[in-house]
Amino acid sequence: MPNISRRGCEMPSSPIRKLAPLANAAKAQGVKVYHLNIGQPDLPTPQNGLNALKHVTRKTLEYSPSEGYPGLREKLCGYYKPFGIQVSPDEIIVTTGGSEAILLSFMACLDPGDEIIMLEPGYANYISFARAAGIKVRTVTSTIENGFALPPVEAFEEVITPATRAILLCNPSNPTGYVYTTEELLKIKDIVLRHNLFLFSDEVYREFIYNGEPFMSALTLGIDQHVIMIDSVSKRYSECGIRIGMVVTRNKQVHDAVLKFCQARLSPPLLGQIVAEASIEGVEDYLKACQTEYKARRDFLIEGLNRIPGVVSPMPQGAFYTVVSLPVDDAENFCRWLLTDFRLDGETVMMAPAAGFYSNPALGRQQVRIAYVLKIEDLKRCLQILETALKQYAAR
Repeated sequence: MPNISRRGCEMPSSPIRKLAPLANAAKAQGVKVYHLNIGQPDLPTPQNGLNALKHVTRKTLEYSPSEGYPGLREKLCGYYKPFGIQVSPDEIIVTTGGSEAILLSFMACLDPGDEIIMLEPGYANYISFARAAGIKVRTVTSTIENGFALPPVEAFEEVITPATRAILLCNPSNPTGYVYTTEELLKIKDIVLRHNLFLFSDEVYREFIYNGEPFMSALTLGIDQHVIMIDSVSKRYSECGIRIGMVVTRNKQVHDAVLKFCQARLSPPLLGQIVAEASIEGVEDYLKACQTEYKARRDFLIEGLNRIPGVVSPMPQGAFYTVVSLPVDDAENFCRWLLTDFRLDGETVMMAPAAGFYSNPALGRQQVRIAYVLKIEDLKRCLQILETALKQYAAR
């Protein structure tokens, strides 16, 4: 039998989904599993988007332009304006989710063997995309003790080599919920200019900031030729399943290179674009209500977590995630045990072991990522389950 590729062997399993078989087995036994492991919003999709899907009148479901339909890109320009992001439709490429936007941007800007710097803990799939593109990831570590704030500039300088080509930033952060300050973004800007780097800025969660400060996009830093912004409608409109993301850049060379990869994959999802375009306008009240709901969930969850003995969670300022330190030796073993052995009145919880969000798994060995995408009533039950489970786990 032939062997699979080295790349296939080295591709890491997703910490978000790797325990799914255990959760499915528990469900098959009649156990109710509360999913805190994945950022799947439970809030309804905008009615405008649902209506557009229901009333599709096309007789043929055709290919779209490789860069996405003009109408969608034009509406996106209007969406970005209140955030101070001034772009034209020709500076936007529609992709199959934010995931494709990241992968194709890596492939357009970096060659195999090039290096990219990312903050850890960071979105685990960044490492997977980098490996798929043959890129080496170097990391700068933020810590739970200071709420995962940006590390000092010296930490970035220590890992920069002649092969370094880019910095990757997620703002607000998945998995920590940290929102980078203007001062911190200006420090990143200085590093980018000093070393002539690309800045990949994943801004999928810009709608969800809870500290009252306005969101600051990397596209407002005045380094237009260095910035590739990654975006998606998945989270802000609860439309994960339509798989619509965007690459936004004013660098024409980058745009044209990404477009060539997009032409090779033909086109982004037709029905997804129809839904996304219909969802953009007239949803101000919807977005405000979503932000209010997630903030209430955040406040309830973080207060409850920090009341459990030995549990520590910073207060996330954005997105809908938090990285939590647990009083266990190995959080992955604990998460497995929750799904295989522990039940509280026929219920348990599923969390994402945070080790998979670090390049060095030992750094996150006692941590989990929790997504507060469930209603407060369910979060209350999750806290009860977690507290009881930790007591039983320690007493084994």
